[in-house]
Order: sequence, then C-alpha cells, then structure tokens
Amino acid sequence: MTSASWKMLSPMDIFIIGYGVINFMWLKFFLIWRFFRFCSLIAGIEAPENMPKCVNNCHDLESFWKSWHASFNKWIVRYMYIPLGGSQRKLLNIWVIFTFVAVWHDLEWKLLSWAWLTCLFFVPELLVKSATNAYQAKGALDGFIFRELRAAGGTITITCLMVANLVGYVIGPSGFSWLISQFLSKEGLNVFGFMLLTFYVGTK
Repeated sequence: MTSASWKMLSPMDIFIIGYGVINFMWLKFFLIWRFFRFCSLIAGIEAPENMPKCVNNCHDLESFWKSWHASFNKWIVRYMYIPLGGSQRKLLNIWVIFTFVAVWHDLEWKLLSWAWLTCLFFVPELLVKSATNAYQAKGALDGFIFRELRAAGGTITITCLMVANLVGYVIGPSGFSWLISQFLSKEGLNVFGFMLLTFYVGTK
C-alpha cells in the first residue's frame, strides 16, 4: 500500500492496519526463518532461533530488538556494540548501530528516519531503566504502582514501534506531520485513547 493510499484511511483504519503490519511482518519472518532453521537442523547445523519471542510479548524496545532477527542482533553486539564501548556508551551506540542497520537494509531517507525515530524513542526508555534498576518494591502498594508504570511503559513502547515502522516503511518522513495531525483530530483523539487503552490492557 502506498503512502498516498494511507492518507485516505481514517484514524481507526491506521491503528488497525498499522498494528496488523507489525504482526504480519513478525509472522512472515518467523515462518521463513524457522523453515530454514529446520532445514539446517536436518543437516546437523544448529542455527540460532531468529524470533525467540512473539512481537506481542516484548513490552520494551530493548527486548523487542533482542528478539527480532536475533542472529543479526548477536552479530551487531559482537562486532559493533562491544567494540564501540558496550553498555558504558549505550546512549551513543544506539545511534551508530541503528543508522548502520538502516543503511544495511537500503540507503533511503525513509529507513534513516525509521532508525533515528527508533533511537529517539529508545533514549527515554534507557534513562528510565537506568534510574529504576536499583528500585525494589517494599510493599503491596509499591508493587502495584511499579506494575502499573511498567504497563504504561509497554503501552508507549508499542505505540512508538508502530509510529517508527509506519514512517520508515510506509508513509516516509514527509508523512509524519500528517500522521500526527490525524490523531490530533476529534476522531483521532478518541481512537488514540482507545489504542492506548488496548495496548495497556494487552501489556497487563
């Protein structure tokens, strides 16, 4: 579907199709990679599982990208992430790595915008994780609040993944302002609230 066709859709259509596209891509790659992994196992070669977790079971960007094309992720960690300084320079490394991944796919502005949007969404998550790693719930109320905050974080993560993928693979960077305007309209705000509620319940 071209970006021009997307601009004829309602906010609810964008939500349903945008979320469906992520799930379709996951299922497509899951079946392709698992078929060839099956062939390699028959030949006596144990290839890594490329989709170890369902896309709907990854409620933060870090776990999502560890589970999406996991063998490529392992290659990037070994030959790029660690040589670049590993976790000590994580906030800088993600920009280099995702830019490389975008160019590895193809040299297009759409893909570069996907990479940089992903990094932009990644930075707050890493900062929040860094601040809460030492946190331990000291009671039932603390545990409840912490779970609610994690569910809210998962909701934001899924929304950000949808936006980044729509910009990177469908509407392009020029369609970003159009996408935002659609969800700031009267109908769009209702759909946006429903979308966040759906993702929140799903994450819980």
